[in-house]
Amino acid sequence: MRHGIFLAPFDELADPRLLADLAARAEDRGWDGVFLWDHTIYRDPVVAVLDPWIAMAAMATRTSRIRLGPLVTPLARRRPWKVARETAALDLLSDGRLTLGVGLGGDTSGELSGFGEETDDRARAALLDEALAVLEVCWSGEPTGHEGEHFRVPPRAFLPRPVQRPRIPIWLAARYPNRRPVRRAARFDGLFPIDLPGPEGLEELLDVVREERGSLDGFDVVAEREPGADPEPWVQAGATWVLVDFGRTPSLAHVEATIDAGPWKVPGTFHP
Repeated sequence: MRHGIFLAPFDELADPRLLADLAARAEDRGWDGVFLWDHTIYRDPVVAVLDPWIAMAAMATRTSRIRLGPLVTPLARRRPWKVARETAALDLLSDGRLTLGVGLGGDTSGELSGFGEETDDRARAALLDEALAVLEVCWSGEPTGHEGEHFRVPPRAFLPRPVQRPRIPIWLAARYPNRRPVRRAARFDGLFPIDLPGPEGLEELLDVVREERGSLDGFDVVAEREPGADPEPWVQAGATWVLVDFGRTPSLAHVEATIDAGPWKVPGTFHP
């Protein structure tokens, strides 16, 4: 069981130096990971929105143990070969501590329609699936290339490769109760469910993962909890990671106090 901090790099936290400080502090207090929201704009009352990739690079240079990653990057609005370069560089910088969270993304804040990006869910799902295939080709370091419906990659080796083998772990987001994104996640390394009604909803989705994979062995299951909430129900439901989520308006003082309190191993106890 691992415990992480999940931060929206907005407003009070929209500073890469500050996020690097918080990541170092979390590592010192015994947390296992720090993950960042990935948005270009966000709805009111959010004003300042920081790029998570630059922030994660800063975080990587200030830490040596915790895992880092975006939750989640909407691949349909990115060029996958550029993401391949960024993730390989960040994996090298962190010495193999990157986890890539990806998903369809949404248009609630207008960050798709506002920039002329694809808004149809099915079309973005097709882009996501092909972008994942492109990432695997690029990360392989082999000159295989890719010719698909949406993307073309020339047969040139993308080097340097990421540190992690066979590739950087990929967690897929899935909005409850949809099952198709869960099946997509089952083909990779982890599931990040969104809008769960509670631990019982997580159990429902993990039944789908078991149907697809045969078991949950080697598969990460991510759950969110509010600061101070008991993680044990999520652990019992099958979570392997429980992230403390501060929402879209994180208070620096609240984040610092939660980090300093330390992650729960079991209810009522903390890491030393």
